[in-house]
Amino acid sequence: MKLIVTVGMPGSGKDELVEIAQSIGLATLKMGDLVRDETKRRGLPLNNANVGRVASEERDKHGAGIWAQRALPKLTETKMLVDGCRSDSEVTVFRHHFGDLYVLGIFASPESRFERLRKRGRGDDSSDMQEFYDRDRRELKWGIGNALAAADGMIVNDGTLEAFRQEARDRLKAILARADDDD
Repeated sequence: MKLIVTVGMPGSGKDELVEIAQSIGLATLKMGDLVRDETKRRGLPLNNANVGRVASEERDKHGAGIWAQRALPKLTETKMLVDGCRSDSEVTVFRHHFGDLYVLGIFASPESRFERLRKRGRGDDSSDMQEFYDRDRRELKWGIGNALAAADGMIVNDGTLEAFRQEARDRLKAILARADDDD
């Protein structure tokens, strides 16, 4: 199995990367959906505070790699992209279970990310700058910075959407071609 795992702060472009992955035939799993599903299961409204609290509570109770462990049974395709790894502990879970793993970091400036989140308007997105920075600090506390630092490759996403889409498409195809060469 070839597994590509994305790591990036909120608003960096991971959702766009998922769409591109799907357009080239990759199966995808969004780790954030696991957290949002658990938040809904608890009967809580989907907002930044509740989603963050549920994610943190589960990490505190079950360990830093819990969301990756919960993702494992859903990884059933030969080639997949897992979106939204949030810590080096989650990367470790994936590396332990999949020898053929590529961690792809996506970086964008805080200004770009905040503007994207503001436009996206998902229920768990930050509504103001203070909430945005609080969310960043929370995710950095989980270990996302360490996961980004240890990524196998990085895409900087501060340019145009079309430039990002082209670079992401090219990068995914190159990763998959390398996997095919190894088979």
